[in-house]
Amino acid sequence: MLNVRPPAAPIGVFDSGVGGLSVLRHIRAQYPNEHLIYVADSGHAPYGDKTEEYVVERALAVTDFLLSHGAKALVVACNTATVAAIKAVRMRYTDLPVVGVEPGLKPAAAASRNGKVGVLATARTLKGEKFLQLRTQISEATRAEFLLQPAVGLVDEIEKGDLRAPAIDAMLEKYVAPLLDQGADTLVLGCTHYPFVTAGIERVLHTHGRDAVTLIDTGDAVARQLGRLLEAAGLLRPELKPDATLHGYTSGDPAALRQAFNDLLGLQPAVEKMAV
Repeated sequence: MLNVRPPAAPIGVFDSGVGGLSVLRHIRAQYPNEHLIYVADSGHAPYGDKTEEYVVERALAVTDFLLSHGAKALVVACNTATVAAIKAVRMRYTDLPVVGVEPGLKPAAAASRNGKVGVLATARTLKGEKFLQLRTQISEATRAEFLLQPAVGLVDEIEKGDLRAPAIDAMLEKYVAPLLDQGADTLVLGCTHYPFVTAGIERVLHTHGRDAVTLIDTGDAVARQLGRLLEAAGLLRPELKPDATLHGYTSGDPAALRQAFNDLLGLQPAVEKMAV
């Protein structure tokens, strides 16, 4: 499918919920001149416990929606959707610049002092062929040992919006402590939701006397890769004036996404329900 869009067209960003806002903030910071559309597919979340076929179906449907709203590029701001569906998206939309997110195994291996890296992610991400290939490749190249920890239910709790909720603190203790016990000195935040509970993770590290553990969030790298693709395609918006727009859509509750924008990013964009 041909994607012929002007540089002034918006960039589409999507996630199964609000986690992708952690990537959106890096994109806004690096490219404040760009128009942005954010889709939270909350009506079909979480992706982490769905089949690969289901996630592919949703990713293609959301991409169609964003293209119908003029998107010139796509950021799959969801680790699970990247692992399960980005290949299908790129195959269908061959001329569309597409950037995905994946757990930062390479920077984590480089940051680790003892070669033991904990990876906190959804079960779907950790089972994905793309992730497992990446783990093998980087393990062989660096000798790093990756300790995998599925964080079942954590995305659901973060989506509720209370980032200091006791349920979140209990889950972080449950999932992070075993990685520390195995000697991890670096933790990969392998889901775009997880950067929003960095403070909670740091409390667990402090409780266990492991304040020196390094946390890896790949949102900045995703934004830089997006910029490279846009520049190569001649799609960076000319710097005219600070009139960049941000619009949100969700298959879930618009009020919940508005609240997330406000609570997590301090923004109040227009948010609409999408029937997809």
